[in-house]
Formats: sequence, structure tokens, C-alpha cells
Amino acid sequence: MEPWNVLLASHVIAALFVLAIGPVQILRRRRDRIHRSMGHLWVAAMYYVCFSSFWIVSDGHFSWLHGLSAFTIVTVTLGLISAVRRNIPAHRGNMIGSYIGIAVAFGFAISVPGRAIPSLLAEDLPTALFVAALVALSVAVVFISLRRGEGRRIQPAGRRLDQAAAAASSAGAVAGPK
Repeated sequence: MEPWNVLLASHVIAALFVLAIGPVQILRRRRDRIHRSMGHLWVAAMYYVCFSSFWIVSDGHFSWLHGLSAFTIVTVTLGLISAVRRNIPAHRGNMIGSYIGIAVAFGFAISVPGRAIPSLLAEDLPTALFVAALVALSVAVVFISLRRGEGRRIQPAGRRLDQAAAAASSAGAVAGPK
């Protein structure tokens, strides 16, 4: 395995982000704007993890993890298409399956000696814990900021004018003629 570089570090951080958002998406009961917004972030990070893996090779060869990446690109895409088409059971199955796939890949990445993550854990545990904490913090910040903004939707300008006109006409109707 090659030493740590920007590609490998960003791949690991995106994978940790995907792993952290997954349970929030799967276990949260409401499927609302927060679910969609976090889902967009999850899909983008998942695509990054999968596509970036093709530039991370051991001794110039692909492994079964690259096959899993190709398969995951397909399942995430099918899950996204299913959501757009409102086929929720297919969406749920593809996305949960994709999450399980990345969890298996992560388990392999941290358990096989000679790979970058076990080396980092053995050589520089504080850095690994710091990165994991930053990823967890970023997921929490995204979730909290989406939650705080849930009630404050910005309406299009045309809709505000229609509501203002309706309020003015109802105020005139309440006051009545003089």
C-alpha cells in the first residue's frame, strides 16, 4: 500500500463521513427535508469514496474492494433513481445495501495488516482519533443546522407578493366600508 497522501486521506475522511451519516439516515423515522439534504451529502460522499478507490491500488493491482466499489456505484445510482421515482422500498434496499457494503469494506480496511489505516492506528493513534472526532462533529453540525433551519423556509418572491395581497384584501374586508 502506498503511504498517506491527499487522495488516500480524503478517501478515508469521506468514507468515515458516509459511515457516520448512514445510521442517522437509516434509523431516523422522519423522511423529510433533513433526510433529503443529508441524503444528497451521503450520495456525493459515497460516489467520491467509490470513484477515488480506483486510484488507490496495492502493487499496481485492483482488489475485490474495487469490484465492491463498482457494484456500489450501481446500487447508489439505482437507489437515487428509485427515490426520484418514489419507489421507496427499492430506494431503501439499495441504500441500506450500499451502506452495508461500505461497512464491510471499512472492516476489511482496518483489520488487514499492511493497509494504511492499521498502520496509522499503530503509529499515530491521536491523529486517527482527531480525524474521527472531526468527522463526527461535522455530521452533528450538518444535522443540527438542517434541523434549526427546518421551520425557516425562504419562499419565492412571487408567493410572498400573493400572500401580501391576500392579507391586504382580507384586512380591507375585516375593516369594512366606512
